[in-house]
Amino acid sequence: MPAHRPPAAGGFPIALGAIGGAAIGFMLGQPTLWFLGGTATGIVIALLIWWRGSR
Repeated sequence: MPAHRPPAAGGFPIALGAIGGAAIGFMLGQPTLWFLGGTATGIVIALLIWWRGSR
């Protein structure tokens, strides 16, 4: 029987992307655009973590 690993947490990259994107956006004067971009990047990273864990 193969060893079972606990699932990896994918929420951290989403939160970090949202906060980081908003912070960069505030500095550049476009917080909404950068917030959405950071959130999208975090979601992609979370999906890659999930995909790698499901193999």
